[in-house]
Amino acid sequence: MTEKDIGYVSKHENTMAELPDPDAGLSDEERAIIDKKLVRRLDWMLIPWLTILYLVSFLDRTNIGNAKIDGLIPDLHMTNGQYNAALSLFFVSYAGFEPLTNILLKRLRPSIFLPIIMILWGICMTCMGLVHNFSGLAAARFFLGVAEAGLFPGVNYYLSCWYKRSELGIRAAIFFSAAALAGSFGGLLAAAIALMKGIGGKHGWAWIFILEGLATVLIGIASYWLVHDFPDDAKFLSEADRLRVLRRLKADAQSSAEHEDFKMAYFWASVKDWKTWAFATVYMGCDGALYAFSLFLPTIIQELGYASTKANLLTVPPYAAAAVLTITIGWIADKTRQRGLCNICVSLLGIAGFSMLLGSTNPGVKYAGTFLGALGIYPCVANTISWAANNVEGVYKRGVTLGFVIGWGNLNGIMSSNVYQAKDKPNYRPGHAVVLAYMVLFLLGGSLATHFLLIDENKKRIAGKRDHWIVGKTEKEIEMLGDRRPDFIYTV
Repeated sequence: MTEKDIGYVSKHENTMAELPDPDAGLSDEERAIIDKKLVRRLDWMLIPWLTILYLVSFLDRTNIGNAKIDGLIPDLHMTNGQYNAALSLFFVSYAGFEPLTNILLKRLRPSIFLPIIMILWGICMTCMGLVHNFSGLAAARFFLGVAEAGLFPGVNYYLSCWYKRSELGIRAAIFFSAAALAGSFGGLLAAAIALMKGIGGKHGWAWIFILEGLATVLIGIASYWLVHDFPDDAKFLSEADRLRVLRRLKADAQSSAEHEDFKMAYFWASVKDWKTWAFATVYMGCDGALYAFSLFLPTIIQELGYASTKANLLTVPPYAAAAVLTITIGWIADKTRQRGLCNICVSLLGIAGFSMLLGSTNPGVKYAGTFLGALGIYPCVANTISWAANNVEGVYKRGVTLGFVIGWGNLNGIMSSNVYQAKDKPNYRPGHAVVLAYMVLFLLGGSLATHFLLIDENKKRIAGKRDHWIVGKTEKEIEMLGDRRPDFIYTV
């Protein structure tokens, strides 16, 4: 711990005194050993299963891209416009329900809320394999969006209630790397399941939906026992470990793991905070690109001249590379606490990749562009969410903010669903141009602006120019200010 960290923690000793210290009398070295073991235990109890849940979630929302190249559109007698409309409907409901889901997560408990939504979206996924026309597919996609809306913002908020700000990035990156793994694994799985064509009178693409939907339902049922509640209620913690988790969060100027009653004031605090909209802008830059990439990568590769099975298989390497870089950037950002700079540097890879897709007709160059595109998108998604969570304090304010940021980003999936038009094949230049613009203007430009605005605000706080915000307030009132406390230093 640096001198700056020690000084920062000392300002919160009075609030930590409210919690008994189970390690009173131990040396700093002994405390460090206990803390290391505690964090390792939290990692093993929380991260692996949550990562599996997101892998399933992302697989279920994007496997329609694999189904498309296996004959979904002609078999359902749909037009390309109707296919794009079905994609858009998912994002309408998905983004619309996200800002509310973290409130439900807090009130219902993770061990109840997450299994319920998983079972519901597994049922929707299975139904997608039973439809016979566009109307059925559109309805199933809409309700799939409703059911899935709570997972991604919910888990990111949930993790922020367990870990220090400097520990969150790598955990969020491991969790989100499941999206890249889902793309990689999904291509292999779709290629295998599609071979079931004709069994039970069903098309190969229908079996993709049915089997993956049924698997989701089973995983959702198991989640009742494998998803744990917040630190103040988690059953796997002893009373001493529960106190240790809460004390280490207090030392990091966090209170999000503790009980707090919902008030509309927290909602409006998020709405009025410029950071909410700054991070929403950055997130739309990477999330809009993410869905365009994941939904249409099989189609893009197929247009390079490969059959559907080989096109599905060729989607695997770009996703695998993206998963590795996502975790690497999460680790680097935690160590350096320079999340903005990580976004800025990584986004340049994606900009280069989509420039190659836009400007070349050579299949080898375009396939290389898909690699750079994946490398430039996936790490920024996890890093941006960690960046936002690091800079918003308070149980419900953080939950609402993450809901807004992620919901707005996912609303741009409507754009992603419609920029790649059949009339533009084989080069899809308008689609690549729109995604490139998103990455330049919102991801790169938004990251630059947010980075320097946070640096400027930190300078004002360190110089004492925000101290007047706490004049006349009690310690409890100051604590309730959350990230508006003058001694809360932003992660840049």
